[in-house]
This record gives sequence, structure tokens and C-alpha cells, in this order.
Amino acid sequence: MNQPLLTQHTTEIRVRYSETDAMGFLHHSNYLTYFEIGRTELFRAQGGSYRRLEELQLFLVVVRIDVRYRKPARYDDVLQLKTEISRTTPARLEHSYQLFRGPELLAEANSVIACVDSNGDLQRIPENLVEITRSPGVSHN
Repeated sequence: MNQPLLTQHTTEIRVRYSETDAMGFLHHSNYLTYFEIGRTELFRAQGGSYRRLEELQLFLVVVRIDVRYRKPARYDDVLQLKTEISRTTPARLEHSYQLFRGPELLAEANSVIACVDSNGDLQRIPENLVEITRSPGVSHN
């Protein structure tokens, strides 16, 4: 029995000291790393494995990302990152992100990632992407 694919996931992230700037704020570039963590953890929660995807010579690359910074995060803040698949096409996935500290919205973003082969040529995303990248011996009921 196939269950519907998970399209949303929340990840908790604690701001590390090395991620802050001279003012003590989370540096703007680290938000992109957090969004990557969100995408990876969503795929993992679905049962997929980026490592296995790359073994199959398929790569998901960022082709666009837009970020709106609303309020700063600081060292040791515990944040919740909500990542959602907002749109799919045969070769692209679009994600939306919301980063919270408690009820406060700190940042929002949207990204487009494309599936390419090892030469960088655009590829169709396999319809059974999660299934073919699932690690051996791992079942998702």
C-alpha cells in the first residue's frame, strides 16, 4: 500500500557561535545552509537518500533562491525551520521555507532545484525518486 508522499517537514536548528557575525547575529549566508538542511531532512523523512541519488549519477542543484530576512537570529537561539515542497515539474522541485524562533517569523524563502546528470545536463526526476534512493534494508510503512 502506497502512502502519500510527505511534502512538509519541520527541523530544529540551534544557532552556533561560528555562524554569527561581529554584531552577534546569524550571518545572512548561513540561512542558505539552513535551507539546504531543511531540504535534506524533508527528503530523508520521505525515505530518500541524497547519497544514493548521487550514486545513481543524479544531482539536485539550486538554480534560484529568494530570501526575505525579517528579524535576526542570535547565537544559541533554537529555531524551527518549516520546509515544504510547493511545486513540482518533471525536472524541478520548488520549496518554500519559513524560519521561526518560537512564534516569531525570522525569514522566508523560496527555491527552485533542478535534477541534472554528472555532465550538468537537465534530467527528468524519476517518478519513484524516493523508492530508488531508499537505503537497502530501510522500510517506510
